[in-house]
Amino acid sequence: MITNPTQCAFDPATVQCPAGADSSGTCLTAAQVRTARNMYDGVRDPAGQKVWPGLPPGSEPFWGPLTNPNAPFPIAVSYYRWVVFGDPNWDWKAFDLANPNDWARHLDGERKYAPVLSAVDPNLRAFKARGGKLIPIHGWSDQLISAQNSIDYYESVLAFERGGGDRATTLRAVQDFHRLFMAPGMLHCTGGPGPNTFDALGALEAWVERRVAPDSITAAHLTNGVPDRTRPLCPYPKVATYKGSGDINRAESFTCTAPARD
Repeated sequence: MITNPTQCAFDPATVQCPAGADSSGTCLTAAQVRTARNMYDGVRDPAGQKVWPGLPPGSEPFWGPLTNPNAPFPIAVSYYRWVVFGDPNWDWKAFDLANPNDWARHLDGERKYAPVLSAVDPNLRAFKARGGKLIPIHGWSDQLISAQNSIDYYESVLAFERGGGDRATTLRAVQDFHRLFMAPGMLHCTGGPGPNTFDALGALEAWVERRVAPDSITAAHLTNGVPDRTRPLCPYPKVATYKGSGDINRAESFTCTAPARD
């Protein structure tokens, strides 16, 4: 379980099989290295600009839903087949956003349908003005939606509010109503090797009704219904940091701190 995948620089070529060697499941072929790099990198347009972030280090055991050529992720396929193209015979394997023609068709679909389907507007001022509080939580090992996407959206809110101000001041202002919690080792909404059972609703109620903002949310990993690991989930950009002593499977052995680069 990787607490902060953004600080993990892993190149799959370091486990590539020697030339002429049989992988036998103990190393990666050159094709597998390319595939892994593509999964980490995400999707790019014809100009090489990133359209969608890749999946982070630590999520590899759960890549199946996005890498199975015989059972592709059905929501994405149905969106393009029935909404964008309106063609029951549309073949996803012949579609590549790096291809200028395919990219143009994608953009045409975005212009038509994003206004009613997308929830990416960084302007949350009306929501804040009426007293709204927002606690999004995203699992770092989410096998369906890139965890980085939630960070990118949060950063877009910060950029919208920042103007000419400094980041620290803007972050404090945004965290008055919007706090993002990243859950290490959690899959899509729940499950996975990381602590993934928590009371986000209770944290939201305390924030709205008693004005107690969540500085952390304690999460637990359960085996047969019994907690075997607890860990604090921290408001982004802070991460759970080991205090240097105590049981690494108990939340009280960790504190929420900002990564050095922040």
